[in-house]
Order: sequence, then structure tokens, then C-alpha cells
Amino acid sequence: MTGSQVDAITDPTNTAPRRYFVDAGGRRVLIGLTPEETFEFERLDSGQVPGEVQAASDGRGLRPDAGERRRLELYEKHEGAWKAWMAQSRAERPRGFNLY
Repeated sequence: MTGSQVDAITDPTNTAPRRYFVDAGGRRVLIGLTPEETFEFERLDSGQVPGEVQAASDGRGLRPDAGERRRLELYEKHEGAWKAWMAQSRAERPRGFNLY
């Protein structure tokens, strides 16, 4: 990530870094996802695509439909990249750095 991407992630009104960066086209892109995957995830996550939960054929409960499975797949991809990014950020932090 470049310095400008890191700056874009830090929200000056919040101490928690954002989970996205702003690309060259001004689009928010979730860390670890492409712009297209980010759009797909946000669409699925917003409920714009009706999700249905189907009864499992083995009778052991419910299983998500294809849209929900895809949303979870994208979330897991983003979450893994986010955790790796946070670990790298902590490792690169200067020794003795303390917010308090």
C-alpha cells in the first residue's frame, strides 16, 4: 500500500482505521477485494439481492443460498486481508509508539 492509501484509511474523526482505501478513481475499495468485488459485496450485504435460507436436505438445519454464500466468501477474503494488513501495520509501527 502506498502512503496515500494508508492516509486514506485513517479516519481523523475516529481512532479506528477504515477497512477500505480510496482508489485512483475515487471509489472506496475494501481491503483485499477488487473494486468489482467490493461493489458485489456491498450489494449483497445491503439486502438489495433477496437472500433465502433453504432447509438442508439432511434435515440438520438451514443453509444459506448462493447469494449469502458468496457474501460470506467475499467477507472472509476481506477479513483475512484486513487482519494481515493490521498485523503488518503493527509490525511497522515505530518502537515506543504509544497512543496513551
